[in-house]
Amino acid sequence: MYALVDCNNFYASCERVFQPQFAGKPIVILSNNDGCIISRSEEAKALGIPMGAPEFQVREQLQKNNINVFSSNYTLYGDLSGRVMNILRQFTPNVEDYSIDEAFLNFEGVSIEDYHDYGLQIRKRILKWLGLPVCVGIAPTKALSKVANRIAKKFPEKTGGVHVIDTDEKRIKALKWTKIGDVWGIGYRLTKKMKAMNINTAYDFIQPQYENFIKREMGVIGLRLRSELEGKPVLELEEALETKKSIAITRSFKTKLSHLDDLKERVSTFATVCAEKLRKQNSCCYSVNVFLAKDPHKTTGRTYFSRTETLPFATNSNLTISTLAIEMLGKIYEPNQVYMKAGVIVTQLIPQDQKQLHLFEEENPKHQKLMEVIDQFHKKTGERKIRLGNQDLQHTWIMKQNHLSPNFTTNLNDIITVKCH
Repeated sequence: MYALVDCNNFYASCERVFQPQFAGKPIVILSNNDGCIISRSEEAKALGIPMGAPEFQVREQLQKNNINVFSSNYTLYGDLSGRVMNILRQFTPNVEDYSIDEAFLNFEGVSIEDYHDYGLQIRKRILKWLGLPVCVGIAPTKALSKVANRIAKKFPEKTGGVHVIDTDEKRIKALKWTKIGDVWGIGYRLTKKMKAMNINTAYDFIQPQYENFIKREMGVIGLRLRSELEGKPVLELEEALETKKSIAITRSFKTKLSHLDDLKERVSTFATVCAEKLRKQNSCCYSVNVFLAKDPHKTTGRTYFSRTETLPFATNSNLTISTLAIEMLGKIYEPNQVYMKAGVIVTQLIPQDQKQLHLFEEENPKHQKLMEVIDQFHKKTGERKIRLGNQDLQHTWIMKQNHLSPNFTTNLNDIITVKCH
C-alpha cells in the first residue's frame, strides 16, 4: 500500500504556526517580488480570491476583506517541510519527498492492521509536533493514493482527513467521482483532448475503448497511469510521471539597464546560480539559453531576444556556463536599448554520474574540484561570497518582500523568546 501525505494550504499554515493570531483569518502568500498569489487559506478561498492573481489586480479586494498578506518565506517553509519529512520516516523508511508539501510513502515491510488508524496517527503527530494540518490518502498505487488524498481533503469531516481505498468498490466509486482534470499527470491541454473524446472522469479514462487514444496521446506514461488507476502498481518511489527538464533563473532588474557590462554582470550571476542548482541535484546540462527583454510599454517592435547553444560536453561548472552565457549575450545585445529583464535557462539535463568523456573536446578537470571547494564554503557560510571576476560582490538580488515574516526556526535573532515571571 502507498500513501500520499499532503500539507493543507502549506505556506499559509506555516505562517500560522508561529503566529496563531492569524488562525481562522484569511491569509494569502505572494510569489517572489510580491508578484502573484501562490497560496491561500480556506478563508481566503471562500472570499473568492483567485489563485495566481497578480497582487496589484486584487489589492483593493484584499484590503476590503481585511485579508492578511505575506511575502514568500521559503527559508521557513523549507525548514518546516524537512521536519514533516523526518516525522514521516518514523512511520516507514520508504519515503519519497515529492514536493515541498507532499510525500509518497510505501508501507512495504511495515505491519499495519488498520490503515485508516495508521493514517490518523500520522496526521495527529504532525499536527501535534509542528502545528501543521495534513491529509492522508492511502491506496494500492501512487496514482490512487493521489485520488484518495483528494477525497480526504474534500470531505474532512466525513473522513477525518484520512481516506483509504482498499476495495475495488471504493476504487471505482472514487474514480467516478474524480474529474479527468484532477487526475495526476493530466494537464490543461490533455484535459481538453480527453473531454473531446467524452473522457470526463478517471473512471472513463480506464475504459478499454479509450486505450488506443491514450497510447497515442500519452504514450507509455498514459498506459502506466491507466494501470495505476486500475489498481496495478507500476510506479515505484522516486519515479514520477513528469521529470524536471530545465533550471531557469530569471529576474526583472531593480533599475532598467542598457550598458553591456551591466548586463554581463547580471547574466553571469544568473548562470552561476543555475550551475549551483545543477550541482545541488547532482545534474549536468548540455544546453544553455539566454534571453533579454525590453519594456513592452516603452518599446515598439520586438521586445524579446533569446539564443540557445549546445555544449560539446555536459557541465555544471560556473566558469563554463557563465562564459557561454556571456558569449550568447553579446550576440543578442543591441546597443542604445533599455532592458528590463534577463534570464539564463539550462536544459538537456543528465545525472552527473552519467556524464560521458569526449575524445577531442572536454572540460578542464580542475573545474570540478574548484566547484566542490566553492560549494563547501558557501554551505558553511550560508552566503555566496566566492564569485567570478565579472560579478559585482556588492550587487545582490533585492526582492520586493514588504510582508516577509521572521525566520522563526533558522535565525537566532528571529527565534521566539518567552519571558517567565
